Amino acid sequence: MGYWGYFVVGREERPLVELGALAGAAEAMTRRASAPGGWQVWEYPSRDGDVGNMNALARETGAPALFGYVMNSECVALEAAAPESGAWTTCLARTAMAGYLGAGREGLTLEDYFLEPRDAAEHAVRWAAEAGHEVNADALVDVLTSDPDPLAENLLFRFLDRLGVVPL
Repeated sequence: MGYWGYFVVGREERPLVELGALAGAAEAMTRRASAPGGWQVWEYPSRDGDVGNMNALARETGAPALFGYVMNSECVALEAAAPESGAWTTCLARTAMAGYLGAGREGLTLEDYFLEPRDAAEHAVRWAAEAGHEVNADALVDVLTSDPDPLAENLLFRFLDRLGVVPL
């Protein structure tokens, strides 16, 4: 059985778990990484918990925030928000995610739930710019269209690296 849980990414000088946006999950969270500029990655292992509100985290920190929900180490649902550029969602390991969602049933497709890779990359470029990083959309599309190698968590951290947030 693979990993189920959230990775929470935000920028703040204080630990993210001290913020109201994550108060409900703070006690169960563990810091996984820190990077220059106050970037932090926290882990919240859970199959069915509520980690908090990413939009509230972006508002509270005044900086972009991202949640990655890893599903059995096979795929990742990404939710991101920034104070100016707004919120967007996409996923990593799209084929596996389609299986989890039952995409194709009832006429729905993966794109009914998540932005397509090119559109997601454009949103991610704006998200990164708001964070003070200039990133390459094609490099993001590469990650957004990749299969897990072998774990979806690796794709998430590669995506964070390409966003200029947490280097590999």
